[in-house]
Amino acid sequence: MRPARFARLVTVALLTLVLTACVGGVEDTGDDGFISGDGEITFVDPGKRRPAPVLTGTDLDGRQISSEDFEGKVLVVNLWGSWCAPCRQEAPALAAASAALADENVQFLGLLTKDDPASAKAFNAKFGIDYPSIDDAAGRNQAAFADSLPSMAIPTTWVIDTNGEVAARVMGELTEATLRGVIDQTKKSTK
Repeated sequence: MRPARFARLVTVALLTLVLTACVGGVEDTGDDGFISGDGEITFVDPGKRRPAPVLTGTDLDGRQISSEDFEGKVLVVNLWGSWCAPCRQEAPALAAASAALADENVQFLGLLTKDDPASAKAFNAKFGIDYPSIDDAAGRNQAAFADSLPSMAIPTTWVIDTNGEVAARVMGELTEATLRGVIDQTKKSTK
């Protein structure tokens, strides 16, 4: 075997190994083209947090929206789609937590992925979700978390502290108790 070809084979093998290791904690469901997380929670110590990306786009009604509109609040960002079974399962928890924490300086923001606004609006009406979502069909906002806590799983929920730093990530379906616990921990740890 020629040295150049051998080097390419070794490179491909190493890349395969590295990429396989990067998707630990997620499971390919195989039935609808997405990867579902296992509920893994990652919490970042305050001194190690990175700035959250500025999330921008249009909401489900076509109006411009930005995460900067919620500066100074704990921001809960949920990556979702109306076609996603785990998203349907966690929707009541998100709706309940959003309503319960509305007066506690906590704002929820959805990132709609691989979906259309009409389906998303019907989903929100069904589950009583009244917080805004950014139409992120191209995945640009989801990809912006690459420098802090990236995700390949749908749903994924990030919690951004009042300083605008990414404090936590939950990959996969969550419960209201889990979400409220992560938000409380974020609040207590933020200076």
